[in-house]
Amino acid sequence: MADRLDGTVALVTGASSGIGEAAAKSLAEQGAAVAVLARRGDRLDALVSDIEGAGGKALAIEADVTEQQQAIDAVARTVSELDRLDTVFNNAGVMLNGPVEDAPTEEWDRMVDLNVNGLLYVAHAALSHLLKAAEDGPRRVADLVNTSSVAGRQASSGTAVYNMTKFGVGAFSEGLRQEVTKRHVRVSLVEPGAVATELQSHLRDEIRARSEKRFASMEVLRAEDIADAVTYIVTRPRHVAVNEILIRPTEQEN
Repeated sequence: MADRLDGTVALVTGASSGIGEAAAKSLAEQGAAVAVLARRGDRLDALVSDIEGAGGKALAIEADVTEQQQAIDAVARTVSELDRLDTVFNNAGVMLNGPVEDAPTEEWDRMVDLNVNGLLYVAHAALSHLLKAAEDGPRRVADLVNTSSVAGRQASSGTAVYNMTKFGVGAFSEGLRQEVTKRHVRVSLVEPGAVATELQSHLRDEIRARSEKRFASMEVLRAEDIADAVTYIVTRPRHVAVNEILIRPTEQEN
């Protein structure tokens, strides 16, 4: 049986489009007040308008989580303006695939900065508030959901550095889970396969063309499919922890 999120507060990073946007709407539908965080403020304002128009409550926070102080300030503002923090969906990320040989290493820097450091900065800043929420919140449990990928389970040619960042997300999540699970902070991992989002738009032209060809005949996932999985994780009763959800299109082999 699912628990609603009434009286709780959620923070969603990477909320200006795709999975983050869909998850913010879904969590708001479950009764959470939602702080939506990304770098594109205009899109956040539109998202807040949509959530509030549907009867929810939301707060737009324009920030870059790869800057640690901005991540700290974003969490602090969430707690200051919405009074608490019960759920974090650590979703901001970037996928810049391509062979290691002759790779533009600034792409590696971007992936490590956002997929690893940004995720760590938000988790670190939020953790004390999540622990507090688990002690005195309406549900007496709190959730940190980190976005990984199929690429966090299986390394492939042409995705080595992206694999490295997502394997790291999985390792961090499991280590932290063991630290805090007895205090009723649940740390979970959602691992999407191919999803129709902006993620592939950041690829170099030749890499994007190859990726589009691979998935051209496949019915890929929608952002709402992943949002549904995230909402499932965080609405479980207090005694139930969903540690991982791997979710792929039915037709995706690997």
